[in-house]
Amino acid sequence: MTALARFGISIDPRLLESFDQLITTKGYVNRSEAIRDMIRNALVEDQIERADTTATVGTVTLVYDHHTRDLSDKLTEHQHSHHDAIVSALHVHLDAHHCLEVVVVRGTAAQIKRLADELIGTKGVKHGKLVLTSVGV
Repeated sequence: MTALARFGISIDPRLLESFDQLITTKGYVNRSEAIRDMIRNALVEDQIERADTTATVGTVTLVYDHHTRDLSDKLTEHQHSHHDAIVSALHVHLDAHHCLEVVVVRGTAAQIKRLADELIGTKGVKHGKLVLTSVGV
């Protein structure tokens, strides 16, 4: 196990109470683990925003009506034109009309954001979301 550093913080009691409720809801064992996760999250977000050469991974989640004319073909074409950035794709039939597609991507943040914008912006996509992360923290 690595050595841990200890530090103290001053905090408004009401804010601490709200934080304790949040960490209980999220299932953290203690404040330290919750704070470590918050710090890691902030560092990952900062790393993604600042360094465009950093290896970044993520998911692009799409919801669309597969009966929309040529939409499935257009989404597939976008993915093929970025085959070097696509790691995997999962396609799920939600109901008789709607599909969920999750595309796992890797590259620089700028490359991934361009690809996500193309996919999400394709006419007929009802909802899309990009989630980025990095392994560098």
